[in-house]
Order: sequence, then C-alpha cells, then structure tokens
Amino acid sequence: MTQHTQASGGPARCGDGTADGARVAVVTGAGSGIGRAVAHALTAAGWHVALAGRRADALAETAAGADRPGSPAALTVPTDVTRPGDVDTLFAAVHDRFGRLDLLFNNAGTFGPPVALDALSYDDWRTVVDTNLTGAFLCAQAAFRAMRAQDPQGGRIINNGSLSAHVPRPQSLAYTATKHAMTGLTKSLSLEGRPYRIACGQLDIGNAATEMTGRMRTGILQADGRTAPEPVMDAADVARTVVHMASLPLEANVQFATVMATNMPYIGRG
Repeated sequence: MTQHTQASGGPARCGDGTADGARVAVVTGAGSGIGRAVAHALTAAGWHVALAGRRADALAETAAGADRPGSPAALTVPTDVTRPGDVDTLFAAVHDRFGRLDLLFNNAGTFGPPVALDALSYDDWRTVVDTNLTGAFLCAQAAFRAMRAQDPQGGRIINNGSLSAHVPRPQSLAYTATKHAMTGLTKSLSLEGRPYRIACGQLDIGNAATEMTGRMRTGILQADGRTAPEPVMDAADVARTVVHMASLPLEANVQFATVMATNMPYIGRG
C-alpha cells in the first residue's frame, strides 16, 4: 500500500480550478532527471504539482528543491506505475488534495540493459514494457477518467516519447518498441479525448543530461559499431518545453514536438 504526504493545506474545492486558482499537474518519474526538472519548472510557473515515483526519499528531494517562497507546496505520492493499485492511490490522493487535475506528464520510464537481442531476457523485456508502456497507459487512463468527470471538464496529457520513437539505437529493442508504442498511445488518447476537452501531445527528447544518460557523455555504441561520446543538453530545456505545451489553452495542442541536443547524431543517424 502506498502512502502519500502533503506539505501543507487542506483539500481544495472542486469546480473552476483549485481554491487559489492554480492548475494541478501530476508528474511521474519525478524523483530525478527530467521528471524533477519538469516538476520544478511547473512549480515555478505557479502550478500545484503531485510528484509520483518509486522512491519516497527522492520525491522528498524533488519537493524540497521546488519549495520557493510563494510557491504552492508539492504533494508526494510514492508510486510504482506498473501497479494498478498504486496508480489508483496516486490519483485519489490528487483528487482529495486538489479536487481536480489539469495535466499529466507521463514521464516514468527505464532504458533496460544495453544488450544484443539474443541476450535480452524475458524478465528484462517485461520490466521495460511494464514500466514504459503499461505504466503510461495506467496513468493516462486514470487521468482521463478524472479529467472527463471533473467540472470544468478537460485537461492535458503530455507523454514522454523519445527520439527512439522514430529511430532505434543499437541494443535497445525493448526501449525502442515501447517508445514506438507510446506514439500510438498518444494518437489514440488524442482521438478519445476530443469529446471531453482532453488534449494529448508527445515530447520526443534526445540526450537530456540526467542520471540515465551518463554513458552518452563517456561513450555509447553507435549504429556503425563505434563507441563515441554524444552531446547532451540541460534537462531544464526539456522542462521549459513541457511548461509551454502545458500553458496552451485546451483549444490548442502541440501534438508532437522534438527537443534534443543540437549536435547529437539523430538527423543522419545510422
């Protein structure tokens, strides 16, 4: 059973935004990397943010970093997105605290081990699929239900895709398959959300400097068999893009966007 904590304040009224007029976001994978950067950027922009991730201590660090004078306090909900019960608990906590949901940044994910196809174990395949795809589906489904039922109706879902939603890296079959599937999830959510003012877009990210991309700076396998370092960009640049997408009125949507380190080998990869 997951536990959730809140830094301050009581439940907000349901209806036209929260009691203080701020919009409400859920960020998954918020304990580090892109999720942490996005949570901080949304908080700085005046959003109420619910932080979801597997490690309570990491979520607490993210919440502490987002604590600025005048900023709304973050809600932290330790969550394993592969577990339906955890996801239900997350969105129930958001409803109890804020009364509505305006944004889901569907960010939780894992690369899996960098191994050749014939060395990829079933368990490793399932871990990547369950986290990157099933977890994204479960969170999107719960967000969709909340956004459809609330008054005013509607909201936005932004999926963290990847350049691997378009082209693979060597030894990344499970990750690449799930990111291609994320594109289908994004398109279907966009279609399903039309009658309910639920917009869905996808941000395809390339080489943001995080704990997960450390090997890109020291050397990573290329399509021609070489191992070479690659340029990276600040995760804050990704966060600014998410805030822009989230700030649009629901009548406008960034369906797909790419933000990447300028000189990384994507255009012309292979």
